[in-house]
Amino acid sequence: MDKKHFNVVAAVIRKDDKILCMQRCRSHHSYISEHWEFPGGQVEEGESHHETLIREIKEEMDWDIYVGQRLGTIDYEYPDFSITLTAYECMARDENFKLLEHLDYQWMERKDLLSLNWTEADKELILSVAAGRERHDNISYR
Repeated sequence: MDKKHFNVVAAVIRKDDKILCMQRCRSHHSYISEHWEFPGGQVEEGESHHETLIREIKEEMDWDIYVGQRLGTIDYEYPDFSITLTAYECMARDENFKLLEHLDYQWMERKDLLSLNWTEADKELILSVAAGRERHDNISYR
């Protein structure tokens, strides 16, 4: 049986020298339940990455953002599904968002990001970006 594959986009939102990190809600997949992630979501058919990010952040956080350049893309295989995760540098119009689909949030300095319990795909993305492979690289993790 083939695993489902999802194209997912993530917003790396900065405020001063800190990056917004979101804690996922509980899930029946223990390996992502209550783990940390960058906000974003699944790309729908016919939708651009930028359109997806604007829609997802509005739906999940009731927040308007500007989407900038691509930071990196990784492929990751979880036990029950696989994803292609692409992150974009984003800016918010203001600091007023709501937690509509997340448990918690933190603004973290880049050097402290790995102190959180990230989903594996987001963690690999952080490691990729931190290693300087942040532009135009596709990296596979299995």
